[in-house]
Amino acid sequence: MSELILQSLYSGLLAGGSYALIALGLALVFGTMKIINLAHGELVLLAAYIAYMAESMLKINPLLAIPLALIVVCLASVIVYFLVSKIVKDRELNSLLLTYGVGIVLTNAILLIWKSDIHSTSNEWFQQSLVLGSLYSMNSEVTFFVVSLVLIVLVWLWLSKSWYGRAVRAVASNRDAAKLMGINPRWTELISFVLSGVLATFAGVALYSYGVIQPELGSALTVKAFIITVLAGAGSIPGVLLGAVLLGVVEALTTTMFSSALQELTGMLLFLLVLFVLPNGLFGANRRRG
Repeated sequence: MSELILQSLYSGLLAGGSYALIALGLALVFGTMKIINLAHGELVLLAAYIAYMAESMLKINPLLAIPLALIVVCLASVIVYFLVSKIVKDRELNSLLLTYGVGIVLTNAILLIWKSDIHSTSNEWFQQSLVLGSLYSMNSEVTFFVVSLVLIVLVWLWLSKSWYGRAVRAVASNRDAAKLMGINPRWTELISFVLSGVLATFAGVALYSYGVIQPELGSALTVKAFIITVLAGAGSIPGVLLGAVLLGVVEALTTTMFSSALQELTGMLLFLLVLFVLPNGLFGANRRRG
């Protein structure tokens, strides 16, 4: 029994790395524009299907599809930004409706192009098992867990060290004050959307390398990313990573100890528990009380 629990913890840890990559893109957009991009999961899924197309039609390694996926997904992210930026009144609510509609359009586009079949990679190396002591995983899971950690660290360094990264943080903190300091909020928001598209691309290729994809998966990915963003608290990259790992571990333990049918339910229960106990998230800043 202890070996099963240890294996579940390990599997949840690896899944949490990919979850963090998905959620970080959503958290960046939420931080700068205070909106939830409900089409983010569909962007991740779009990258996954481009990797599938590269492998099935071009007969190449899915990793080689990353440049093409970057162009397509980042372009789609830019289009979503320009659509959202046109909203003047009640942007928070109307942007939810708009991005939800964009997500439906992307889902139906995927259905038209790639049909409703379930797909997974046929790359032998990705599917080979990797044994670490008594722990088992696929090569692809460990590879993209490391890639996720590297990308998360790079984003954290970019936000803390570069001028544009500090500009993103300034706009997220106080948009009007950032304008007084000579920062163009629209340009900063566009950068956030592009970076969100980059992270969605790597997350999508990772998803295809170790899992199965289908057109209806996009909305589920968005929900997971939103749960992790709430768990993390606004503006916390370590919180995103911890929240993602926590969600991955809880889902893996639920599948092992109970049933895979309860996996999504336990994620929502974890979300509600943190929302009630820690409204600002695990690492969110506490609001001052007057």
